[in-house]
Amino acid sequence: MTPEDVIHIGRKAVETILLTSAPMLLAAMVVGLFISIFQAATQINEQTMTFIPKIVAVFLTLLIFGPWIIELLITFTTGIITQIATVGH
Repeated sequence: MTPEDVIHIGRKAVETILLTSAPMLLAAMVVGLFISIFQAATQINEQTMTFIPKIVAVFLTLLIFGPWIIELLITFTTGIITQIATVGH
């Protein structure tokens, strides 16, 4: 396995991590932004008020994007295994 192969695997791993985590992170960020605007408008400064809506948003996003995330992870894993198998020959 050449250094270029290792760099390529590392790059694909980082891309896969970013793609699989992006939907949940964006959902949490959007919900957090709306809650922050609501808290600023109503002057309610309850710190625990942000946790439950964010958790629910992340969970719903995971349910919606779950099949896509699993497909992406399977594709990445299959590619890695195939690449490892072809390096030996």
